[in-house]
Amino acid sequence: MLDKRTKRCSMQYSIMGMSYRSKLPEIIDSVASSCSDKGCFEHIDSAVIPSRESIVEIIDLFKDVLFPGYFGDQTVERSNLIYHIGNEINELFEKLSKQVTNSILHECRRTEEDCAECIEKGQEETVMLLRKIPQIRSLLAADIIAAYEHDPAAKGYDEIIFSYPGIFALMVYRIAHELNEQDIKILPRIMTEYAHSVVGIDIHPGAKIGKGFFIDHGTGVVIGETSEIGDNVRIYQGVTLGSLSFPRGEEGQILRDLKRHPTIEDDVVIYSNSTILGGDTVIGARSVIGGNVWLTRSVPADTKVLIEEPKLVFKDRTSS
Repeated sequence: MLDKRTKRCSMQYSIMGMSYRSKLPEIIDSVASSCSDKGCFEHIDSAVIPSRESIVEIIDLFKDVLFPGYFGDQTVERSNLIYHIGNEINELFEKLSKQVTNSILHECRRTEEDCAECIEKGQEETVMLLRKIPQIRSLLAADIIAAYEHDPAAKGYDEIIFSYPGIFALMVYRIAHELNEQDIKILPRIMTEYAHSVVGIDIHPGAKIGKGFFIDHGTGVVIGETSEIGDNVRIYQGVTLGSLSFPRGEEGQILRDLKRHPTIEDDVVIYSNSTILGGDTVIGARSVIGGNVWLTRSVPADTKVLIEEPKLVFKDRTSS
């Protein structure tokens, strides 16, 4: 039972709350009116944006389909493989086609185009992506093998699949990249930004990345939209493949369709915290870029780029 003091405080709180709640309609009107201010942002009278929560569920389903038996709570055997994958693919189709359709509807209404075909197109684009799953699995297998071959700390493929942040980031990127190639808006970026938030590796879905790509450690890696990366490339934590500048048009607007990020040819190694910038910058095949290097120009094939060893000063702590 509540004591008298508690009851009195509760009553006072309710009375004060009623007094202040009377001020809320004015605030509501003010906020609603501000939605007419073109200097602010709103998403009214528009199609539903793809759901981040649903996209996370879709990524989890893709994990199970791309790596059968590794994730989920069901034992997968050869005898039930078709049944298991059938359930996952059907669920993927239902959830993914809805989000792809939302992406298409959003773009159509934004450009005031006819949306009558959007639902069918969403399902068609989803089937197109699902057909690419064997191809994506093959690329990821090459990435996993590269991780094992180049990381002496790796004890086996299972450890890499379960725990390496670079493999998770690449899995999400390779799915998102295919959607990006199919010209699906918003959805691919939500996918890769989710992976970025989880493992700290930022890969734009528009980047082109070859097979056997290994990101060691990975924290702080940034790979920009127009980056092109060849086969069997290795990069370490803190590497940035970025833009040197943002070209602008006559009216000062950013030109978005130009190549702004570097090209990395086959078999290149880029060590930690190096930054490579510019759409005209090409790192030639089999080159090695040392740690903490800042590059804004091309490097010929078979070149090592290193920073001179800094001068270190050692002092006796007991001396003045």
